[in-house]
Amino acid sequence: MSKPNPAEPVKLIFSVFANDAGRLDEIIGILSSAYGQPDFISAMVSFDYTNYYCAEMGENLVRRFLSMEKLIRPEDLPDIKLATNEIEDRSASNSQRQVNIDPGYISKANLILATGKSYTHRPYLRDGIYADLTLVYQGKKFCSLPWTYPDYADEKQLFMLGKIREKYLLQLKMPNH
Repeated sequence: MSKPNPAEPVKLIFSVFANDAGRLDEIIGILSSAYGQPDFISAMVSFDYTNYYCAEMGENLVRRFLSMEKLIRPEDLPDIKLATNEIEDRSASNSQRQVNIDPGYISKANLILATGKSYTHRPYLRDGIYADLTLVYQGKKFCSLPWTYPDYADEKQLFMLGKIREKYLLQLKMPNH
């Protein structure tokens, strides 16, 4: 029989994209107020892996990734997704989203994103939120899966997420992480 144990804390991350660089900075400020200071903010990059969001958000979308210094409990992810949905709703204009915020976490074994969309590889968590198993950590690197979004499977993102994972592993070794 396996004995239940509490889960290790995990590293909270966000992908944020918008059609305006200033809006990204505003959202990063809101997320920092809610979840503590980031310990990593990526350079701004074009979000051009898909045109799925263009009809709603416009063209020339820009994106940043961030990881938060404070570790979280993995079971907090649904609450964080619901809160980021509210931030997206508050920043909407004429019922059109101006920003997309994808929260997730890095653990020793994987990268999990939160989503409101069900699918075969997305176990239900609660309150309409599912866990998307996006990447697994094997052979000293993050590896994509058949369903991994192309932007997360990109070598640059895999490298960046690996560096965030290294920082996370150091945090786990610190007392009172």
